[in-house]
Amino acid sequence: MTITDTTKQAAFLQETGECYLILLTIAHADLAASIRVVNNNEDIVSNGNTFSAFPFNCQLPDATEDTPPRARLIIDNTSQEIAQAIRTISSKATVLIQVIRAADPDTIERSFSEFDMRNVKWDASRVSGDLEIEGMESEPFPAGEFNPAEFSGLFSNG
Repeated sequence: MTITDTTKQAAFLQETGECYLILLTIAHADLAASIRVVNNNEDIVSNGNTFSAFPFNCQLPDATEDTPPRARLIIDNTSQEIAQAIRTISSKATVLIQVIRAADPDTIERSFSEFDMRNVKWDASRVSGDLEIEGMESEPFPAGEFNPAEFSGLFSNG
């Protein structure tokens, strides 16, 4: 994981004036445009994309080696615009999580692979879902097989 020198220095200070923000991009073919939100009180433009200020809580992925990364997302549903958009989706949406410094929004301090949003639930006050990356344990094993039709040289006697 590579982070900027500014962030490294701020991490070791007892106090810092740095403000870190989380950018979320929710994408799906059923959406007219990706949903881009930032956990801030004003919109942010990062690398040419506008992220709308929107209240949400994102538990960042854990860093364990023995399991695929998982995160949790809770979005405020007061205005219901995101909930309405998510309800139109026919399958799993993908969510990209990026961390930036408010002072330098074009520098991505940390980016996490796109997660699949699963177990989405909503009520009058919030939309919540689990963010997961497909683990290797769900991949078929073995991925292929050696058989006479495809690998005849392995099965010849001479």
